[in-house]
Amino acid sequence: MSRMRSMTAFRSPRSQQGFSLLEIIIVLVLIGGILVLVGSRVMGGADSGKVKLAQSQVQTLAGKIETYQLDTGRYPAQLTDLVTNPGNAPGWLGPYAKESELQDPWKNPIDYRIPGETQRFDLVSLGADGQAGGDSVNADIKNE
Repeated sequence: MSRMRSMTAFRSPRSQQGFSLLEIIIVLVLIGGILVLVGSRVMGGADSGKVKLAQSQVQTLAGKIETYQLDTGRYPAQLTDLVTNPGNAPGWLGPYAKESELQDPWKNPIDYRIPGETQRFDLVSLGADGQAGGDSVNADIKNE
């Protein structure tokens, strides 16, 4: 038994178990890469959710404009007429919308154009970049 004890007491440092600094660095780099990949996927999913929210928001706001028109006999001159009585709209029964509903999910104002290009009015969210045109999450979102 003393012979076994003496053999284990004289192990060289190379034969001891554990991780080298290089192995630890490699594992940390791999974990960091995985976190970056997962983070970019999650952030991309948030933008796609905002696109769907903007589409819904534009359609809902279009319905509120139609309700305003039914009550007053005309379309609002500007979107803020949905929030506060413009003073020259007999039959106004609003507020029809909240101030926060006049912005898209990216906190950009929703454009209201009367007359519209193909409809009585157009509502347009300029997408994630806030610029006209674009594709994917930067594409313009219009009422239908």
